[in-house]
Amino acid sequence: MFYSSLVLSIRKMSYKRNYFSRSIVLILSLILAWVCAAGAFADVRLPAVMSDNMVLQRGKKVPIWGWAEPGEEVKVRGSWQWLGTSTKADKNGKWMVKVQTPKAPGPYKITITGNNAITINNVLAGEIWVCSGQSNMQWGLWTVNNAKEEIAAANYPDIRLFTVEREAALEPRRDCKGKWELCSPETVPGFSAAAYFFGRQLHKELNVPVGLIHSSWGGTCAEAWTRKETLASDADFAAVLQEHAELIANYPKAKEEYQKKLEEYQKKLEEWKKEAAEAKVQGKEKPPKPRAPAEPLNPNSPAVLYNGMIAPLIPYHIRGVIWYQGEGNAGRAYQYRKLFPAMIENWRKDWGLGDFPFYYVQIAPWKYGQKNIAAELREAQLMTLAVPNTGMAVTMDIGDVNDIHPKNKQDVGKRLALWAMAKTYGRKGIVYSGPIYKSMKIEGNKIRLFFGYVGSGLVARGGELTYFKIVGEDKKFVEAKAVIDGDTIVVSSEQVTKPVAVRFGWSNTAQPNLFNKEGLPASPFRTDDWPGVTFGKK
Repeated sequence: MFYSSLVLSIRKMSYKRNYFSRSIVLILSLILAWVCAAGAFADVRLPAVMSDNMVLQRGKKVPIWGWAEPGEEVKVRGSWQWLGTSTKADKNGKWMVKVQTPKAPGPYKITITGNNAITINNVLAGEIWVCSGQSNMQWGLWTVNNAKEEIAAANYPDIRLFTVEREAALEPRRDCKGKWELCSPETVPGFSAAAYFFGRQLHKELNVPVGLIHSSWGGTCAEAWTRKETLASDADFAAVLQEHAELIANYPKAKEEYQKKLEEYQKKLEEWKKEAAEAKVQGKEKPPKPRAPAEPLNPNSPAVLYNGMIAPLIPYHIRGVIWYQGEGNAGRAYQYRKLFPAMIENWRKDWGLGDFPFYYVQIAPWKYGQKNIAAELREAQLMTLAVPNTGMAVTMDIGDVNDIHPKNKQDVGKRLALWAMAKTYGRKGIVYSGPIYKSMKIEGNKIRLFFGYVGSGLVARGGELTYFKIVGEDKKFVEAKAVIDGDTIVVSSEQVTKPVAVRFGWSNTAQPNLFNKEGLPASPFRTDDWPGVTFGKK
């Protein structure tokens, strides 16, 4: 009403040339535009992850946040509360309140009131997990074994799916793009298969809503998912930071060149569309489609995916993280020994929720270009179990040596869920890991190996144990005979009379047959610590 009256007054005054010049009218119009713009800025806004169909971590004090005009009072009320909680936006326009969530699932509504009002509908209280990594986390449900049947059966409205749109950024973003969706045959085909099978298992076991926030990018390295300051704190990461510095320095020129190439590409694309249409009419084969130019901001540059795809999610209250990545760092496995734990610590510190669960997948067998690099990366992942509240799902039996993207994501999700059910949710009597090497003892010309997580006992699937090697002081490994003896394994070879070390499953493509009776495979390992092929690679 005020704005329309002001407009009318300006129009009337514009006709009174004895009192106002046209320049005064222009000035008043500009003032009006500024007032309207200020009013628009004052509206309360929310991040994408705070929207209809969301899941909030149940039974916790969770943050609700957004932006408004500096100093603006904002009130937040959940429909499960009698009273709301108020705060004021800070000098940068950001506000946040913490709201105690119910344990009952809902659905609920959340109302946020400032100069405007926003209602978030169909909110559930349940379990929230962030699901991140590279392509084996990114791969959708449509790519897995029995995809058609799995998709048709994926009718779980209490499982909610949020996919973070891919973005690489030089500085931490305040927000991301994405929306919450109910899990259904229509919404699930492109959603992370590993995340879906993990969430489905939790939903069935716990009988509570589950929210899955999927944030991954195929072909990416762990340093891209790590904060720049974390990388800068360790000299071993200096090389990747140097690349980052060069990227920033060259970015303006690279972006200009990209725009030129993009214009050329768009012209070629239009020409191709015409040629393809003509070829279709004539019954001929379509010409090859022109390839789009590569973006100047490399998604493997240090910190850029943390900035664009993790930072915007913080401080959303989560239960934990599942992670499927490592292939991109296989050529620098020794560095990964420090990088991966540093990334975990970085995320935990920034979220401020303590040592929340961080469960990850050990990379599967595949024909990597360089000998043993995958074995060394798996070793780095195995060593990361020393980080508190972590867990590792082994996939040596469900990989495909000819495909870096194994289609059995069902067992990946189930094995991650075993760790969560046992360690996070306290379910008793669950065997949640396959055998893990603990120690060795030399007994004459043999070596006895001791294991944790043997469950009901060690077993060899399909005959004698495979992929064991033994070595003497000459450091020349030979194939070994391995025999289960109770909860231990005795390894020997007629070629080695004075053994010093054993290796198991130590290759890129090994598919060994050591399991516990609960059907979980053993992790590859070695008892020596001799420098490997990736030693010193940065």
